[in-house]
Amino acid sequence: MRLYHSPQAPNPERVTNFLKAKGKLGEVDVVEISIMKQEHKTDDYRKVSPFSQVPSLVLNDGTTLTESRAICTYFEGIFPDPNLMGADPKEKALIEMWDRRIELMFFIQFAGWFRNSHPMMAPLEVPQSPEAAAKGEKAARAMAKRLDAHLATHDFVAADRFSIADITLYIAVGFARVMKWEPHKEFEHLGRWHAAMTERGFAKG
Repeated sequence: MRLYHSPQAPNPERVTNFLKAKGKLGEVDVVEISIMKQEHKTDDYRKVSPFSQVPSLVLNDGTTLTESRAICTYFEGIFPDPNLMGADPKEKALIEMWDRRIELMFFIQFAGWFRNSHPMMAPLEVPQSPEAAAKGEKAARAMAKRLDAHLATHDFVAADRFSIADITLYIAVGFARVMKWEPHKEFEHLGRWHAAMTERGFAKG
């Protein structure tokens, strides 16, 4: 299997950290693609990923998977231990619910803020929209507050155990530093959870 990865980009990092949590990163051939150099838009890469998406996973039979959540679902199937997506219908639903909330209500909102205001993104986001940036920032900050309230009574994001939802949030919180925002230092319970995840070491390789 070949995994196309862009270091420090959150969606690719979600996949590599998912594999690290399973102890299986060494099972795939990782190929680095620079989004900032727009290598994902080259003709050669579009033969792999027609929509220029990173990450992408090319299976041994030639099938290509994109979308970080879909790639993680595939890895969950072939590397079932430790389970990170739920062992029964209730766990699966709770973990997916929180994973989607983080993705849609926190990360995507933050991404809108970042893409529409950071100078580094100007070549990729044409034109940048101050209104979209402000809307994204407001939504991301509001969701961080809601996540902090949730974590006040939970050690993990979903189902009272470590899961992909913790990985997704950890990557999203870490990525916030590109806007000089550190929500885990702003919110007490989010900070406690973040410290525990860092101590856990799943994101260290």
